[in-house]
Amino acid sequence: MNLIDPIVSAAAEIAAIRRDLHAHPELCFKEVRTADVVAAKLTEWGIPMHRGLGTTGVVGILKAGSSQRAVGLRADMDALPMQEFNTFAHASKHAGKMHACGHDGHTAMLLAAAKHLAQQRNFDGTVYLIFQPAEEGGGGAREMIKEGLFEQFPMDAVFGLHNWPGMRQGQFAVSAGPVMASSNEFKIVLHGKGGHAAMPHMGVDPVPVACQLVQALQTIISRSKKPIEAGVISVTMIHAGEATNVIPDSVEMQGTVRTFTFELLDMIEQRMQEVSQSLATAFGVRCEFEFRRNYPPTINSAPEADFARGVMAEIVGAENISAQEPTMGAEDFAYMLMAKPGCYVFLGNGDGDHRALGHGGGPCMLHNPSYDFNDDLIPLGATYWVRLAEKFLSV
Repeated sequence: MNLIDPIVSAAAEIAAIRRDLHAHPELCFKEVRTADVVAAKLTEWGIPMHRGLGTTGVVGILKAGSSQRAVGLRADMDALPMQEFNTFAHASKHAGKMHACGHDGHTAMLLAAAKHLAQQRNFDGTVYLIFQPAEEGGGGAREMIKEGLFEQFPMDAVFGLHNWPGMRQGQFAVSAGPVMASSNEFKIVLHGKGGHAAMPHMGVDPVPVACQLVQALQTIISRSKKPIEAGVISVTMIHAGEATNVIPDSVEMQGTVRTFTFELLDMIEQRMQEVSQSLATAFGVRCEFEFRRNYPPTINSAPEADFARGVMAEIVGAENISAQEPTMGAEDFAYMLMAKPGCYVFLGNGDGDHRALGHGGGPCMLHNPSYDFNDDLIPLGATYWVRLAEKFLSV
C-alpha cells in the first residue's frame, strides 16, 4: 500500500480531530461547531476559505501554478438524530445525536488531505475542498449549488467518498453509472365513513381497502416494471383507528420509493396514483395521493470513474478494487453529479473490529447506534484525495 508518509505521521493528530467531532455531533444545517473546527484548521494551514454556502458549508481554496483547471473534493459534516449506544471516551455528548454514518471520518480524511496539499502544492490549478452540511435528509449539496457553489468555484469535476462497512479495510469500490438510488416519499390517505365495528354495512371501511392497496402497489414492481430494472416500493407506516369497536373514518399510509433512473421513477409515480385512485373508487372511498421526490440517483460518469480507479490502483493495487454493488440507499452528492462530471466511491470500513472498548453490542453498520468510523482509514482516504487531486491537476 503506497501511503504518503507525512500523512501517516500526522494520522494521530487527525484522528483526535475526528474523535472530537464524533463526540460533538450536529444535525443538518446546524453544523456550527463542526464548521468552526474545519475553518480553524484550514486557517492554521494557510488555506483561504469561503463560509456560509448551504448555511454552514465551508469551501477551502488551494491554488498552485497557473492552470485554470480545478477539481472539487467533497466531504459531508452532519450527524444523525439517533441515540448512540457506544460508551467509549469519544461517544456522543449530545443525547439523541450521533455520527452513525462516518461523516466525522469523511471530514477528517479531507482535512488530512488539505494539510498535505497546502504544504506540498504538487499540482497545477485549483483544488476546492468542499465541506458540505446536511447530507442526511437536508439536501445540503442541493442548497450549496442553489447558492452558487459551482459559479463561485468553477471546477471541471467533483469527487466524493463514503466509508463502507462490511468491505475489508484497504479496499475500494468504484463503478460507472448508477451506484445509489433516488429517494422518494409518498403519503396516501383513504377516506371512508366511520361507524360501529359491529355494523360495518352502515359505514365505508377504509381499512380493508388499505390492506388491498399495499398488495396492489407491489404489482407495479412485479408486473409494470421491466424485470431487469431495479425498483422498490415499501409501505412503512399505516395509521388508522383509535378503538377496537370503531371503524375509522380514514387510513393514512406512508412509505418510500427507490429507483436508479428517472424514467422508472416517472412510471412508478404515475402507476401508484392510478392504482390508488382506481382501487379507492372501486371500494367507494376517497383517495388523497401525495408523492415527494427527494434525492435523485447517484450516477458516476464513466471517464471520472475510470480515472478514480487508476488513482486507487496506484495506492492499493488493482486486486483491492472492486465494482460497486449499487445500493438502494440514497446520497445527496447526486445533485453535484447532476451538475458536474464526477465520481462517488466506497472505501472499506471493515467489520467493526477496530472499535474501542465500550462500543455497543450491535453491528458496526451505517445508521446503527453501535457504529464507529475506522480511524485507520484516515491515511488511506487522505492519500487517495491527494493523489487524485495531484493527478487530475498534474503539472
